[in-house]
This record gives sequence, C-alpha cells and structure tokens, in this order.
Amino acid sequence: MEPRRWLPLLGILIVFGVLLKVPMLVALPTMLAVIIGIASWWNKHALDNVVYRRRPYYRRAFPGEEVPLTIEIENRKLLPLSWLRVQDPWPKAVGPVEENLLAPTHVPTEGMLVNVFSLRWFERARRTYRLKFRQRGVYPVGPARLQSGDLFGMYETLREAGPVERLTVFPALLPAEELDLPAEDPFGDIRSRRRLFEDPNRPMGVREYRPEDEFRRVHWPATARTGELKVKVYQPTSAQVMVVCLNIATFERHWEGTHPALLERLVQAAATLVQQGVESGYQVGLISNGALSNSDQPFRIPPGRSPRQLAHLLEALAGVTPLVTAGFERYLLREVPRVPFGATLVIVTAITSPALAEALLRIQQRGRKITLISFAQQPPPEIPRVRSVHVPFREEV
Repeated sequence: MEPRRWLPLLGILIVFGVLLKVPMLVALPTMLAVIIGIASWWNKHALDNVVYRRRPYYRRAFPGEEVPLTIEIENRKLLPLSWLRVQDPWPKAVGPVEENLLAPTHVPTEGMLVNVFSLRWFERARRTYRLKFRQRGVYPVGPARLQSGDLFGMYETLREAGPVERLTVFPALLPAEELDLPAEDPFGDIRSRRRLFEDPNRPMGVREYRPEDEFRRVHWPATARTGELKVKVYQPTSAQVMVVCLNIATFERHWEGTHPALLERLVQAAATLVQQGVESGYQVGLISNGALSNSDQPFRIPPGRSPRQLAHLLEALAGVTPLVTAGFERYLLREVPRVPFGATLVIVTAITSPALAEALLRIQQRGRKITLISFAQQPPPEIPRVRSVHVPFREEV
C-alpha cells in the first residue's frame, strides 16, 4: 500500500491524541508522518544527477576479438544512494566473455547486465568486463534502467539513463586464396594502372571533330552554333577506382527467402575485396541491393580517398540484412552510370542468371571493366570481355 495513504489516518490519530491528552498517541503518528515525508522527498530526488556511462575500449571489432569494457556510475549530488540497481539490456552477440553474467530476458538474443551499487555523495564507482564480439552485425545497447529509492525502503523510483549506443562486428575476412583471384592481377586492370581515362560525367569543353571520334561524342548545340562539327572533351582521370557490387539474393526468386550461411559468405567476400582494394591503393566504393539495419533502401558508398573509407565500408557490410530491396540486374543498370568511368566493377553474387549475364553484357558494351565472382554451384556463362571467377559455395558441416 502507498505509504502516503496512511497520512490521513495518522492525522486523525494526532487529533485524538491531542484531545485525549495522550502523548504517545501524538508522538508516534507524528514520527511516522515525518518518516513518510522524508522517504517521499528522498525517493523523488534519489536519481537526480546520477550519470551512467559505458566505456568500451573499441566500438568496432572483428568476430572473435575481445574488447575491455568499463561501466561507470556517478552520483553528482549531496544526497547519498543507499542502493542503486542498474539493468542494462545487452545483445549476447557482443556480450561479456562470461556469458552467465547476463541475466535471461524475454528476448532470446538479449541478456540483462545487472549491477547493484551503494554510493555516497559525489562518489563514482566502476565495474570492468571483457566483451567478446561473436557475430557480424550492428547491435544497439541500452538504454539502461536505473532503480533506487529511499533509505527506509518505502518507495522505489525508475529512470532510463545512458544513450543508446551501437557496437559493430565487422564481417570476417576470407583468406585471399579462397577467392581464387590471381595474385599478380587480382582485379584485372593492373596493366592499365597508368592509363588516362576520360570521364563522361565531367565535360570540360569542345574541339574539332576527328574521324576516330565516336558519334555519341558530338556536341550538337556547339555544332549548330558554329556551323562546324564539334565534339565534347572530358576531363581525364588516372585514379585506380574499384566498386564492389554485392548481390545479397541467395535464391533466383529472392522472395523465396534467404540462405543465411551463403549470405554470410557473400558479405565476407565483399569485405575481403574492399580490404584488398584499399591496401592495393584503390579508391574503393560499394553498392548493394541489400538494406542496412533499420532501413529498407539499398545503399551506395561512392569511392573515396578518406583514411576512414575502409572502416566506413566494413561498417556498412556489418549492417547488411537479408532484405532484398530490388532485383540485382535492374539495380546494376540504374546505379552503374553513377560510377566513375574507368572504374573496375567487381560483381559478387550467388546467382548467375541469364538476366544478370545480359545486364553485364550491356554494361560491358558501354566500356566498363567487369570482374564477376560467382558463388553459384554451376559455373557462370561466358560473357565477352567479362572476367569470371567461379568459387562454388560449400556449406561447412
């Protein structure tokens, strides 16, 4: 029963005590009323200025790695806390090494990290753990639930604390030999490393027509204005650019479901390729018909030179979900025009359908360099001027 509901009865007893001139009948209810008032005030302010922090040494890691974690709680006021319980929901995939430290919850993939403290005024307490990153993904942690009350145990109060933070488990990287790429020419264009390409997305002027110029280069407004045949001139580029194109569909009809182990192998292959590309000096980008966690749209990361580009790419691959947002063939035809001309397209797929082969042929006819890495059981069809690597998927028992 709520202690405050006793206050009217205590008031009546005090009145009777005064009328009957019984000191104990006045003193005892008065003491109880004072205690209830103090307890109520204490409970109201118990969680004021209480700060809860999680301090993982790293927020991103590869599967199997262990990361130190410090839990810190601070009472920033004069009022002490006789007891404080902190319940922090924690995904098991990035939980403590000692799995029994997480209390069970109604969510099978989540546990509860529970800590109990007693804090004096302006006191800070810490607990240390070791987290083990177990499975690829982006995992939200928190918010924590703080629970405390008064010194007499009459009241309890709850409050959420600590922002929702995210811990990222990168995809595991495959051994280079598993992808069966030639060591001397893994992406099929090292021989052309010094060549200059013209980027049709970056026009810089016009010039006189030459017999070797293609018809599509003709600049018709300039031709009409000058009366002489003019062609477009594009800005040259010599940067080594690679874009990994990931098809997350594991069945030809993607609405039939997904093959989890095969999907993981596709993501791991894409992660290995972007890591090798960055280490080889490429500007690496990524496009996929998959969706990231908390999203239902395909994603695209343009090639870049940022020192954080590799981490950005791996973090995106960590968040890939089984949701297929679009047919891969149509998606490729829509996205490839945005890719810088001269870039190498590395297609990673488990499905090598005739429709995909036709789409790759159309893309190649536009002057694109393509390497196809197929994890299908059957070898991919031969596509003119498209380099194919067949790595049939075999599920580990």
